Amino acid sequence: MNVSVSLNEERRRCYGAALDLLAEKLIKDEAAIGVEFPYVTAPDGRWLTMPASVSAGYTEDAWSHGNWFCGFWVGLLLAAYLHSKEPRFLTWARERMCLVAPRCDDGNTHDIGFIFQSSAIPFYRLTADSYYASLALRAAKRLRARLITTQAGAFISSWGPLTDLRGRRSSAIDTMANLPLLYWAADYGDDGSFRLAGEAHADMTRGAMVREDFSTYHAAEYDLHTGTRSRGFTFQGYADESCWARGQTWAIYGFAATFRATGKEEYLDLATQLGEYYRRRTDGSGVPPWDFDDPDAPNVPPDSSAAAVAASAFLDIADLLDGKAGSVIWAESALSILDTLCTQYLAADDDQRGLLKHGLYSRPHNIGTDSAVLFGDYYFVEALLKILQPQGFIGELPALAQS
Repeated sequence: MNVSVSLNEERRRCYGAALDLLAEKLIKDEAAIGVEFPYVTAPDGRWLTMPASVSAGYTEDAWSHGNWFCGFWVGLLLAAYLHSKEPRFLTWARERMCLVAPRCDDGNTHDIGFIFQSSAIPFYRLTADSYYASLALRAAKRLRARLITTQAGAFISSWGPLTDLRGRRSSAIDTMANLPLLYWAADYGDDGSFRLAGEAHADMTRGAMVREDFSTYHAAEYDLHTGTRSRGFTFQGYADESCWARGQTWAIYGFAATFRATGKEEYLDLATQLGEYYRRRTDGSGVPPWDFDDPDAPNVPPDSSAAAVAASAFLDIADLLDGKAGSVIWAESALSILDTLCTQYLAADDDQRGLLKHGLYSRPHNIGTDSAVLFGDYYFVEALLKILQPQGFIGELPALAQS
Protein backbone atom coordinates (compact mmCIF):
# COMPACT_ATOMS: atom_id res chain seq x y z
CA MET A 1 0.00 0.00 0.00
CA ASN A 2 1.43 3.33 -1.09
CA VAL A 3 1.59 5.14 2.25
CA SER A 4 5.27 4.81 3.06
CA VAL A 5 6.05 8.37 1.99
CA SER A 6 3.70 9.70 4.66
CA LEU A 7 3.97 7.15 7.45
CA ASN A 8 6.52 8.84 9.68
CA GLU A 9 7.45 7.57 13.11
CA GLU A 10 5.05 9.93 14.87
CA ARG A 11 2.12 8.58 12.89
CA ARG A 12 3.21 5.01 13.46
CA ARG A 13 3.32 5.60 17.22
CA CYS A 14 -0.03 7.37 17.18
CA TYR A 15 -1.76 4.60 15.24
CA GLY A 16 -0.14 1.92 17.37
CA ALA A 17 -1.35 3.70 20.51
CA ALA A 18 -4.92 3.60 19.18
CA LEU A 19 -4.60 -0.17 18.77
CA ASP A 20 -3.15 -0.42 22.27
CA LEU A 21 -6.23 1.41 23.54
CA LEU A 22 -8.46 -1.00 21.63
CA ALA A 23 -6.82 -3.97 23.35
CA GLU A 24 -7.16 -2.38 26.79
CA LYS A 25 -10.83 -1.64 26.25
CA LEU A 26 -11.61 -5.10 24.88
CA ILE A 27 -10.10 -6.76 27.95
CA LYS A 28 -12.43 -4.79 30.22
CA ASP A 29 -15.44 -5.17 27.95
CA GLU A 30 -15.12 -8.93 27.60
CA ALA A 31 -15.23 -9.19 31.39
CA ALA A 32 -18.37 -7.06 31.60
CA ILE A 33 -20.78 -7.49 28.71
CA GLY A 34 -21.71 -11.17 28.97
CA VAL A 35 -22.80 -13.14 25.92
CA GLU A 36 -24.48 -10.28 24.06
CA PHE A 37 -22.76 -7.97 21.57
CA PRO A 38 -22.22 -4.20 21.81
CA TYR A 39 -23.49 -1.86 19.13
CA VAL A 40 -23.78 1.73 20.47
CA THR A 41 -22.96 3.44 23.73
CA ALA A 42 -25.60 4.97 25.98
CA PRO A 43 -25.39 8.64 27.10
CA ASP A 44 -23.54 7.49 30.24
CA GLY A 45 -20.85 5.85 28.10
CA ARG A 46 -21.66 2.17 28.68
CA TRP A 47 -22.22 -0.24 25.81
CA LEU A 48 -25.76 -1.21 24.85
CA THR A 49 -25.88 -4.84 23.75
CA MET A 50 -27.97 -7.27 21.74
CA PRO A 51 -27.86 -11.07 21.24
CA ALA A 52 -26.14 -12.22 18.07
CA SER A 53 -29.22 -14.25 17.14
CA VAL A 54 -31.52 -11.27 16.50
CA SER A 55 -32.34 -11.21 12.79
CA ALA A 56 -33.80 -8.43 10.69
CA GLY A 57 -37.48 -8.12 9.86
CA TYR A 58 -40.76 -6.27 10.06
CA THR A 59 -43.04 -5.99 13.06
CA GLU A 60 -46.22 -4.71 11.42
CA ASP A 61 -44.98 -1.54 9.68
CA ALA A 62 -41.84 -1.10 11.78
CA TRP A 63 -38.53 -2.35 10.42
CA SER A 64 -35.66 -3.58 12.59
CA HIS A 65 -32.16 -4.23 11.28
CA GLY A 66 -31.59 -6.78 14.02
CA ASN A 67 -28.01 -7.58 14.99
CA TRP A 68 -25.96 -6.76 11.90
CA PHE A 69 -22.86 -5.78 13.89
CA CYS A 70 -21.89 -8.93 15.84
CA GLY A 71 -19.19 -9.83 13.32
CA PHE A 72 -17.47 -6.50 13.90
CA TRP A 73 -16.85 -7.42 17.54
CA VAL A 74 -15.16 -10.65 16.47
CA GLY A 75 -13.12 -8.63 13.98
CA LEU A 76 -11.94 -6.25 16.68
CA LEU A 77 -10.86 -9.16 18.87
CA LEU A 78 -8.91 -10.61 15.96
CA ALA A 79 -7.34 -7.21 15.29
CA ALA A 80 -6.26 -6.99 18.93
CA TYR A 81 -4.75 -10.47 18.65
CA LEU A 82 -2.86 -9.52 15.51
CA HIS A 83 -1.56 -6.33 17.12
CA SER A 84 -0.71 -7.66 20.58
CA LYS A 85 -0.03 -11.36 19.86
CA GLU A 86 -1.88 -12.12 23.12
CA PRO A 87 -3.64 -15.52 22.81
CA ARG A 88 -6.59 -14.51 24.98
CA PHE A 89 -7.96 -12.29 22.19
CA LEU A 90 -8.00 -15.25 19.82
CA THR A 91 -9.68 -17.39 22.48
CA TRP A 92 -12.37 -14.77 23.03
CA ALA A 93 -12.86 -14.43 19.29
CA ARG A 94 -13.37 -18.19 18.94
CA GLU A 95 -15.96 -18.19 21.70
CA ARG A 96 -17.76 -15.20 20.21
CA MET A 97 -17.73 -16.83 16.79
CA CYS A 98 -19.71 -19.75 18.22
CA LEU A 99 -22.54 -17.27 18.84
CA VAL A 100 -22.19 -15.59 15.44
CA ALA A 101 -21.85 -18.76 13.34
CA PRO A 102 -25.58 -19.69 13.16
CA ARG A 103 -26.28 -16.42 11.39
CA CYS A 104 -24.55 -17.75 8.26
CA ASP A 105 -27.88 -19.31 7.25
CA ASP A 106 -29.92 -16.14 7.88
CA GLY A 107 -31.92 -15.37 4.76
CA ASN A 108 -33.45 -12.13 6.03
CA THR A 109 -30.78 -9.54 5.38
CA HIS A 110 -28.04 -8.25 3.11
CA ASP A 111 -26.08 -7.46 6.28
CA ILE A 112 -24.93 -11.06 6.35
CA GLY A 113 -22.07 -9.62 4.31
CA PHE A 114 -21.05 -7.23 7.07
CA ILE A 115 -21.32 -10.00 9.67
CA PHE A 116 -19.08 -12.57 8.01
CA GLN A 117 -16.60 -10.52 6.00
CA SER A 118 -15.55 -8.85 9.28
CA SER A 119 -15.31 -12.10 11.26
CA ALA A 120 -15.08 -15.41 9.42
CA ILE A 121 -12.84 -14.16 6.61
CA PRO A 122 -10.16 -12.57 8.82
CA PHE A 123 -10.44 -15.62 11.10
CA TYR A 124 -9.63 -17.85 8.14
CA ARG A 125 -6.77 -15.61 7.07
CA LEU A 126 -5.26 -15.59 10.56
CA THR A 127 -5.65 -19.29 11.36
CA ALA A 128 -6.03 -21.09 8.00
CA ASP A 129 -8.86 -23.05 9.62
CA SER A 130 -11.23 -24.02 6.82
CA TYR A 131 -14.18 -24.06 9.23
CA TYR A 132 -14.28 -20.28 9.15
CA ALA A 133 -14.02 -20.22 5.38
CA SER A 134 -16.97 -22.61 5.20
CA LEU A 135 -19.06 -20.25 7.33
CA ALA A 136 -18.20 -17.32 5.06
CA LEU A 137 -19.05 -19.35 1.96
CA ARG A 138 -22.45 -20.37 3.37
CA ALA A 139 -23.16 -16.74 4.19
CA ALA A 140 -22.15 -15.68 0.68
CA LYS A 141 -24.62 -18.16 -0.76
CA ARG A 142 -27.38 -16.57 1.31
CA LEU A 143 -26.37 -13.12 0.09
CA ARG A 144 -26.26 -14.28 -3.54
CA ALA A 145 -29.73 -15.79 -3.11
CA ARG A 146 -31.09 -12.28 -2.46
CA LEU A 147 -30.40 -11.30 -6.09
CA ILE A 148 -33.61 -10.11 -7.75
CA THR A 149 -33.63 -10.19 -11.57
CA THR A 150 -35.52 -7.68 -13.70
CA GLN A 151 -35.59 -6.63 -17.34
CA ALA A 152 -33.09 -3.88 -16.60
CA GLY A 153 -30.68 -5.98 -14.58
CA ALA A 154 -30.39 -7.50 -11.13
CA PHE A 155 -30.04 -6.12 -7.63
CA ILE A 156 -29.63 -7.52 -4.13
CA SER A 157 -32.68 -6.97 -1.96
CA SER A 158 -31.57 -5.44 1.31
CA TRP A 159 -34.26 -6.01 3.89
CA GLY A 160 -36.32 -8.78 5.33
CA PRO A 161 -37.58 -12.07 3.92
CA LEU A 162 -37.91 -12.11 0.14
CA THR A 163 -41.54 -13.14 0.51
CA ASP A 164 -42.28 -9.63 1.79
CA LEU A 165 -42.81 -7.27 -1.13
CA ARG A 166 -41.62 -4.24 0.84
CA GLY A 167 -38.15 -5.67 1.16
CA ARG A 168 -38.04 -7.60 -2.10
CA ARG A 169 -38.35 -4.49 -4.24
CA SER A 170 -35.96 -2.31 -2.23
CA SER A 171 -32.22 -2.01 -1.92
CA ALA A 172 -29.89 0.25 0.05
CA ILE A 173 -26.55 1.90 -0.64
CA ASP A 174 -25.21 -0.07 2.35
CA THR A 175 -25.37 -3.22 0.23
CA MET A 176 -22.37 -1.99 -1.76
CA ALA A 177 -20.21 -2.49 1.34
CA ASN A 178 -21.56 -6.04 1.75
CA LEU A 179 -20.34 -7.09 -1.70
CA PRO A 180 -16.77 -8.00 -0.64
CA LEU A 181 -18.19 -11.21 0.83
CA LEU A 182 -19.37 -12.22 -2.66
CA TYR A 183 -16.05 -11.31 -4.26
CA TRP A 184 -14.14 -13.34 -1.67
CA ALA A 185 -16.46 -16.32 -2.26
CA ALA A 186 -15.90 -16.12 -6.01
CA ASP A 187 -12.18 -16.65 -5.48
CA TYR A 188 -12.34 -19.07 -2.57
CA GLY A 189 -15.08 -21.21 -4.06
CA ASP A 190 -13.86 -20.88 -7.67
CA ASP A 191 -17.39 -19.85 -8.60
CA GLY A 192 -17.72 -16.77 -10.79
CA SER A 193 -21.45 -16.52 -10.16
CA PHE A 194 -20.69 -14.75 -6.88
CA ARG A 195 -18.70 -12.10 -8.72
CA LEU A 196 -21.37 -11.73 -11.39
CA ALA A 197 -24.02 -11.21 -8.71
CA GLY A 198 -21.97 -8.50 -7.05
CA GLU A 199 -21.21 -6.73 -10.30
CA ALA A 200 -24.85 -6.88 -11.39
CA HIS A 201 -25.86 -5.23 -8.14
CA ALA A 202 -23.15 -2.58 -8.53
CA ASP A 203 -24.45 -1.74 -12.00
CA MET A 204 -28.05 -1.35 -10.82
CA THR A 205 -26.90 0.75 -7.86
CA ARG A 206 -24.86 3.02 -10.10
CA GLY A 207 -27.90 3.72 -12.25
CA ALA A 208 -30.47 4.07 -9.47
CA MET A 209 -28.67 5.53 -6.45
CA VAL A 210 -25.81 7.68 -7.78
CA ARG A 211 -26.94 11.20 -8.67
CA GLU A 212 -25.43 13.41 -11.37
CA ASP A 213 -23.33 15.27 -8.80
CA PHE A 214 -22.03 11.95 -7.42
CA SER A 215 -23.99 12.16 -4.21
CA THR A 216 -26.06 9.09 -3.34
CA TYR A 217 -29.52 8.06 -2.30
CA HIS A 218 -29.75 5.92 0.80
CA ALA A 219 -32.20 3.50 -0.81
CA ALA A 220 -34.13 2.77 -3.96
CA GLU A 221 -37.37 0.98 -4.68
CA TYR A 222 -37.60 -0.82 -8.01
CA ASP A 223 -40.38 -1.97 -10.30
CA LEU A 224 -39.86 -5.71 -10.05
CA HIS A 225 -40.74 -6.31 -13.70
CA THR A 226 -38.96 -3.52 -15.56
CA GLY A 227 -36.21 -2.77 -13.04
CA THR A 228 -36.78 0.98 -13.24
CA ARG A 229 -36.41 2.94 -10.04
CA SER A 230 -39.79 3.80 -8.59
CA ARG A 231 -38.34 6.16 -6.01
CA GLY A 232 -35.19 7.10 -4.15
CA PHE A 233 -35.62 7.50 -0.42
CA THR A 234 -33.96 7.41 2.99
CA PHE A 235 -34.39 5.71 6.34
CA GLN A 236 -31.37 7.13 8.13
CA GLY A 237 -30.61 10.39 6.34
CA TYR A 238 -32.16 13.85 6.67
CA ALA A 239 -34.46 13.61 3.63
CA ASP A 240 -35.05 11.52 0.54
CA GLU A 241 -33.05 13.92 -1.65
CA SER A 242 -30.27 14.61 0.86
CA CYS A 243 -26.90 12.87 0.98
CA TRP A 244 -26.48 10.76 4.12
CA ALA A 245 -22.75 10.83 4.85
CA ARG A 246 -22.25 7.22 5.91
CA GLY A 247 -24.19 6.03 2.88
CA GLN A 248 -21.77 7.94 0.66
CA THR A 249 -18.85 6.12 2.26
CA TRP A 250 -20.52 2.71 1.88
CA ALA A 251 -20.71 3.47 -1.84
CA ILE A 252 -17.05 4.50 -2.11
CA TYR A 253 -15.98 1.36 -0.27
CA GLY A 254 -18.14 -0.96 -2.38
CA PHE A 255 -17.28 0.43 -5.80
CA ALA A 256 -13.56 0.26 -4.99
CA ALA A 257 -14.06 -3.38 -4.00
CA THR A 258 -15.94 -4.02 -7.24
CA PHE A 259 -12.99 -2.69 -9.25
CA ARG A 260 -10.65 -4.93 -7.30
CA ALA A 261 -12.85 -7.92 -8.09
CA THR A 262 -13.49 -7.20 -11.77
CA GLY A 263 -10.59 -5.08 -12.96
CA LYS A 264 -13.01 -2.76 -14.75
CA GLU A 265 -11.77 0.83 -14.59
CA GLU A 266 -15.29 2.28 -14.62
CA TYR A 267 -15.79 1.15 -11.02
CA LEU A 268 -12.56 2.71 -9.79
CA ASP A 269 -13.45 5.91 -11.65
CA LEU A 270 -16.81 5.97 -9.89
CA ALA A 271 -15.26 5.26 -6.50
CA THR A 272 -12.93 8.24 -6.94
CA GLN A 273 -15.77 10.50 -8.11
CA LEU A 274 -17.84 9.53 -5.08
CA GLY A 275 -14.78 10.10 -2.93
CA GLU A 276 -14.17 13.52 -4.45
CA TYR A 277 -17.73 14.48 -3.51
CA TYR A 278 -17.03 13.41 0.07
CA ARG A 279 -13.77 15.36 0.20
CA ARG A 280 -15.36 18.50 -1.24
CA ARG A 281 -18.06 18.48 1.39
CA THR A 282 -15.93 17.82 4.46
CA ASP A 283 -13.72 20.40 6.10
CA GLY A 284 -10.02 19.89 6.68
CA SER A 285 -10.71 17.27 9.35
CA GLY A 286 -12.29 14.84 6.90
CA VAL A 287 -15.04 14.10 9.44
CA PRO A 288 -18.45 14.80 7.87
CA PRO A 289 -21.73 16.01 9.31
CA TRP A 290 -24.13 13.11 9.73
CA ASP A 291 -25.94 14.28 6.57
CA PHE A 292 -24.32 16.67 4.13
CA ASP A 293 -27.62 18.44 3.47
CA ASP A 294 -28.98 18.96 6.97
CA PRO A 295 -30.05 22.64 6.78
CA ASP A 296 -28.86 23.24 10.34
CA ALA A 297 -25.24 22.73 9.28
CA PRO A 298 -22.68 23.42 10.59
CA ASN A 299 -24.46 23.01 13.93
CA VAL A 300 -25.24 19.33 13.37
CA PRO A 301 -23.70 16.14 14.79
CA PRO A 302 -20.59 14.76 13.11
CA ASP A 303 -20.27 11.09 12.26
CA SER A 304 -16.87 9.68 13.08
CA SER A 305 -18.00 6.26 11.81
CA ALA A 306 -18.47 7.67 8.30
CA ALA A 307 -14.97 9.13 8.48
CA ALA A 308 -13.58 5.72 9.51
CA VAL A 309 -15.22 4.02 6.51
CA ALA A 310 -13.95 6.79 4.23
CA ALA A 311 -10.38 6.37 5.52
CA SER A 312 -10.45 2.63 4.83
CA ALA A 313 -11.96 3.18 1.37
CA PHE A 314 -9.46 5.90 0.48
CA LEU A 315 -6.61 3.54 1.37
CA ASP A 316 -8.13 1.01 -1.01
CA ILE A 317 -8.30 3.61 -3.78
CA ALA A 318 -4.65 4.56 -3.17
CA ASP A 319 -3.66 0.91 -3.34
CA LEU A 320 -5.72 0.23 -6.46
CA LEU A 321 -4.24 3.21 -8.30
CA ASP A 322 -0.89 1.47 -7.70
CA GLY A 323 1.43 4.41 -8.20
CA LYS A 324 -0.67 6.13 -10.84
CA ALA A 325 -1.53 9.82 -10.64
CA GLY A 326 -3.55 10.51 -7.52
CA SER A 327 -2.44 7.50 -5.51
CA VAL A 328 -0.43 9.55 -3.02
CA ILE A 329 -3.22 12.12 -2.72
CA TRP A 330 -5.75 9.45 -1.73
CA ALA A 331 -3.32 7.94 0.76
CA GLU A 332 -2.71 11.38 2.27
CA SER A 333 -6.45 11.96 2.55
CA ALA A 334 -6.86 8.69 4.41
CA LEU A 335 -3.98 9.43 6.75
CA SER A 336 -5.29 12.92 7.43
CA ILE A 337 -8.65 11.46 8.49
CA LEU A 338 -6.92 8.91 10.72
CA ASP A 339 -4.78 11.65 12.26
CA THR A 340 -7.93 13.56 13.17
CA LEU A 341 -9.67 10.50 14.57
CA CYS A 342 -6.62 9.58 16.65
CA THR A 343 -6.07 13.05 18.07
CA GLN A 344 -9.63 14.37 18.46
CA TYR A 345 -12.05 11.42 18.55
CA LEU A 346 -10.44 8.65 20.62
CA ALA A 347 -12.50 7.67 23.65
CA ALA A 348 -9.62 7.73 26.12
CA ASP A 349 -11.86 8.23 29.16
CA ASP A 350 -12.34 4.87 30.88
CA ASP A 351 -16.03 5.60 31.46
CA GLN A 352 -16.59 5.95 27.72
CA ARG A 353 -16.64 2.53 26.13
CA GLY A 354 -15.86 2.02 22.49
CA LEU A 355 -12.89 3.43 20.61
CA LEU A 356 -14.23 6.45 18.69
CA LYS A 357 -16.42 9.18 20.14
CA HIS A 358 -19.04 11.15 18.21
CA GLY A 359 -20.30 8.37 15.98
CA LEU A 360 -23.90 8.27 14.85
CA TYR A 361 -26.09 5.24 14.28
CA SER A 362 -29.46 6.73 13.21
CA ARG A 363 -30.53 10.26 13.99
CA PRO A 364 -34.10 9.85 12.63
CA HIS A 365 -34.60 6.91 15.00
CA ASN A 366 -32.76 8.56 17.91
CA ILE A 367 -30.33 5.65 18.22
CA GLY A 368 -26.72 6.39 19.05
CA THR A 369 -26.84 10.02 17.98
CA ASP A 370 -23.55 10.93 19.70
CA SER A 371 -21.83 7.76 20.78
CA ALA A 372 -19.34 5.09 20.01
CA VAL A 373 -20.75 2.81 17.32
CA LEU A 374 -19.30 -0.63 16.80
CA PHE A 375 -19.03 -0.45 13.02
CA GLY A 376 -17.16 2.86 13.27
CA ASP A 377 -14.62 1.28 15.60
CA TYR A 378 -14.22 -1.66 13.24
CA TYR A 379 -13.55 0.34 10.08
CA PHE A 380 -11.21 2.65 11.97
CA VAL A 381 -9.20 -0.37 13.11
CA GLU A 382 -9.38 -1.93 9.65
CA ALA A 383 -7.84 1.23 8.20
CA LEU A 384 -5.09 1.30 10.83
CA LEU A 385 -4.19 -2.31 10.09
CA LYS A 386 -4.17 -1.71 6.34
CA ILE A 387 -1.29 0.65 7.10
CA LEU A 388 0.53 -1.04 9.95
CA GLN A 389 0.05 -4.69 8.99
CA PRO A 390 -1.05 -4.76 5.34
CA GLN A 391 -0.37 -8.47 4.99
CA GLY A 392 -2.16 -9.35 8.21
CA PHE A 393 -5.79 -8.58 8.74
CA ILE A 394 -6.64 -8.21 5.06
CA GLY A 395 -4.02 -10.54 3.58
CA GLU A 396 -2.55 -13.97 4.00
CA LEU A 397 -0.42 -14.70 7.06
CA PRO A 398 1.28 -18.07 6.59
CA ALA A 399 3.44 -17.68 9.72
CA LEU A 400 0.48 -17.04 11.99
CA ALA A 401 -1.52 -19.77 10.27
CA GLN A 402 1.12 -22.28 11.35
CA SER A 403 1.28 -21.08 14.97
